[in-house]
Amino acid sequence: MTATEIRFTSFPQTEPPPHFVADVISGFRSNEGAIGTKGLTKGLTSNDVLTVLRPTLQTLGFQIEASKSKEDKIDRPVFFGENGVPELRYQIDAYHPEWKCGLEVEAGRAWMGNAVYRDLIQALVMVQLSHLILAVPNAYKYKSLGRSIISSDYANTVAVGKALYGHTRVTMPYSLTIVGY
Repeated sequence: MTATEIRFTSFPQTEPPPHFVADVISGFRSNEGAIGTKGLTKGLTSNDVLTVLRPTLQTLGFQIEASKSKEDKIDRPVFFGENGVPELRYQIDAYHPEWKCGLEVEAGRAWMGNAVYRDLIQALVMVQLSHLILAVPNAYKYKSLGRSIISSDYANTVAVGKALYGHTRVTMPYSLTIVGY
């Protein structure tokens, strides 16, 4: 097997990952040269990563956000109101209707901008979402006061996953896979 920096952890850790996770991870690994954060001087934006992954994810059957304009976004309902019309919706980067799987790709603001927490909370209330794949940089590189700093976004996000899925006070309504790219 070829060495790869693309890695993943699935929760709950008492269950194997859903069958489709292997195909999604394979898609990340086949694009590692373009998206892998450990080999890049400066990481890509989440939109750039999604653009690279788009053909692979579409082949797997994902509906994918086409652009940042309102009509190109993927909305998942949260509440249905009068006449069954969704009253509240949250946006997600990609969704697979058969697998009921949402996918979020985060970049620079994944950890330091708290996007990880927003994604986890919004997935809690999305209708027909049984699994969330949350992709974050293995290493987010930035400068602060002229010093180069690396944030371990993947490791930090996995620690949050372990706390949520391992604690007796919380019962998560969906399974989770965290991908480090």
